[in-house]
Amino acid sequence: MFVDQVKIYVKGGDGGDGMVAFRREKYVPKGGPAGGDGGNGANVIFQVEEGLRTLMDFRYQRHFKAPRGEHGMSKNQHGKNSKDMIVKVPPGTIVSDVETGVIIADLVEHGQQAVIAKGGRGGRGNSRFATPANPAPELSEKGEPGQEREIMMELKLLADVGLVGFPSVGKSTLLSVVSAARPKIAEYHFTTIAPNLGMVETEDGRSFVLADLPGLIEGAHSGVGLGHQFLRHIERTRVIIHVIDMAATEGRDPYEDYLTINNELKEYNLRLTERPQVIVANKMDMPNAEENLKVFKEKVGDEHLVFPISAVTREGLRELIFAVADLIDQTPEFPLMEEEVLENDETRVMYKHVKAEQEFQITREPDGTFVISGDSIERLFKMTDFSRDESVQRFARQMRGMGIDDALRERGAKDGDTVKLLEYEFEFVE
Repeated sequence: MFVDQVKIYVKGGDGGDGMVAFRREKYVPKGGPAGGDGGNGANVIFQVEEGLRTLMDFRYQRHFKAPRGEHGMSKNQHGKNSKDMIVKVPPGTIVSDVETGVIIADLVEHGQQAVIAKGGRGGRGNSRFATPANPAPELSEKGEPGQEREIMMELKLLADVGLVGFPSVGKSTLLSVVSAARPKIAEYHFTTIAPNLGMVETEDGRSFVLADLPGLIEGAHSGVGLGHQFLRHIERTRVIIHVIDMAATEGRDPYEDYLTINNELKEYNLRLTERPQVIVANKMDMPNAEENLKVFKEKVGDEHLVFPISAVTREGLRELIFAVADLIDQTPEFPLMEEEVLENDETRVMYKHVKAEQEFQITREPDGTFVISGDSIERLFKMTDFSRDESVQRFARQMRGMGIDDALRERGAKDGDTVKLLEYEFEFVE
């Protein structure tokens, strides 16, 4: 089964907890703190593996949780950092954040890596908190939680040339005769239900990858038929081969077919109209094909190159393959959705900026409870060891330093009011 879009959950490893410990050598009185730091949690890293062609594996494993760092130990021993979790993905994978829609990574080349979920840093042990005023702190940090997010993975095939056209115009037959690919061929619509790739080699030693996609029909850009699921694969191609049934074996007008398919490509992504397009007039061995071709050429004019071929008799294929190879040499690679990536980069910067400003947010529930939320305060809360008084006092100082106490007073909080943070409730004390 060909899978080219899947939603998964990833989580970086939590950092290891820091330790509260003291030196206990026999002849060292008042030995001082000796709690080690926790190790860093593992990152979830996606790496391109050339041999993969589909996202099939991700249908069965949709959760990727990296291991946490080792906890700190006594005698100032640092916990072990966790080894990064490497997840193999096919070339052409685009990873985006489900919540924000921001593109995180566009993975194309073999071996290319991208950190998708960052691991948390290890918590500090009590040795780190020793000061002249407090030389023996009973204070340590828990490990920082790893980043967790839902991501959407999309595969956009790395083909140089894409075949487009209505169902049953001969795209799969063309692929089968110019390459070693053996797609299923039958006389009914949507025989091809998943993209097929074939390697085409010219007589002068040049080669390119040809993608045969399920047929498009009118309304495909808005989800009609099968082809709409695979339109994304056209976005990476450098040249589009538009296959038309010039014999009109199904009673449609070849020129109308040409207009309809081009309109679908334009509606899906306007940038597809920038791609050089070659028109293949297929089924020239059939009756009426010659007359239809004359009329078609008059209507189209010199807008695109038109190659009359017959995939069955192999007539005209040599000229077509050479012309396509020449076009590929002249056409630079199209950066994938350049404007969108730029917009998303701006969005990403804005998003981070907003997050940085909103260290915390205070809302109020119908029963009068004050609810504190925000990345910074939630991270501090998760890294606090509430079993030790010194840690609790430090967390209270941090909240005060962030301005949460003053913000609660401004919102009308009085002595004894309930304040909620994550699933925990506190009492506001003046």
